[in-house]
Amino acid sequence: MKPFSVFEKLAIQIDRAAGCFVYDQSGQAYLDMYGGHAVIAVGHTHPHIVESTLRQLNKIGFYSNTIYNDLQNKLADQLGLISGYVDYGVFFSNSGAEANENALKLSSFVTGRKKVLSLSNAFHGRTSGAVSATDIISIRAAVNDNRHYFFTPFNDPSSLRKQLETEEYCSLIIEPIQGVGGIHVASAAFLREIRQICTATGTMLILDEIQSGYGRTGKFFAHQHAGVKGDLITVAKGIANGLPMAATLISPDITPIMGQLGTTFGGNHLACAAAIAVLEVVRDEKLMDNAAKVGTFLMEELQDMTGIAEVRGKGLMIGVEFDTDIRQLRHELLFGEKIFTGYAGAYTLRLLPPLCFTMEHAQIFLRSLKRLLLKNDHYSKNRSYQMH
Repeated sequence: MKPFSVFEKLAIQIDRAAGCFVYDQSGQAYLDMYGGHAVIAVGHTHPHIVESTLRQLNKIGFYSNTIYNDLQNKLADQLGLISGYVDYGVFFSNSGAEANENALKLSSFVTGRKKVLSLSNAFHGRTSGAVSATDIISIRAAVNDNRHYFFTPFNDPSSLRKQLETEEYCSLIIEPIQGVGGIHVASAAFLREIRQICTATGTMLILDEIQSGYGRTGKFFAHQHAGVKGDLITVAKGIANGLPMAATLISPDITPIMGQLGTTFGGNHLACAAAIAVLEVVRDEKLMDNAAKVGTFLMEELQDMTGIAEVRGKGLMIGVEFDTDIRQLRHELLFGEKIFTGYAGAYTLRLLPPLCFTMEHAQIFLRSLKRLLLKNDHYSKNRSYQMH
């Protein structure tokens, strides 16, 4: 028997990690600018996370939700305070796809409708409902019934209004910043238009903050830059810094009926302990401010490299688009410069470093990228590059 990897496999075996670095078995350090799909929110093996989870594991790591778990209440209170959603309810689960499934089901329970509107290039997960709301046909199997799922162009208010005006949709689900789709940022005007139309048509607005949330953009949620609120908000990835955990935030206008949502492992003691510790680190180390500061610097410097076609994103969620396929560039960054990066399509580097990423770390990456672009005619022919 052998395991199947969902994504690409890199010929590097990580032996240990700390902060913004991972190390292979020989002890070689690699700067982590991907954070395992934005999962490592506060840095690898952060002492407070390690201490909190070990202390909890020595007490009790798991029991089912049939018994009272005060850690869920503590986590919910802290999450409400730091996010500004103190009046919302929350349901804890295991993964981003599950959080979105719960949001989609709740929107249908509440409205009695069955149509879902999603956005072009969206990615919401790989389980049945989540993958049906995902605009990647290749990962949707015949068993995934998508008759009730429809798509509208991203950042196109007129098309959105035309589709929603029939009042037939239980929900509209959107990533404020598309991750897998290429780090495309929903404009503040578009998000405000969505909120207005959803309210007018009785459509539940689901804000998928699974990749863009938890302080990554400089605010706790990316949609808060636009000053809007969702009826349902989904989070995962960095919520527990690597332990399987997710949450669906639920408007006070929605009251789930007992039994509509359920989970075996969601909100278990160990995951809650880690998630509480993550919020404490984000708060105490002012990591949202750091993400805004370092992310702004990094994007400005990348925009000065004129060989780059476009730089998109906010905070430490950045897409760097090139005119050519980036596979060779990523290979050289990894094996030559010892830097982990992600991708979003064939032409876009996806950068999602831990929120403790510093100016010094940013300079390491910028120098390495500049060096590769200058030496490689494939990227740098007849182009000039500058750094402040």
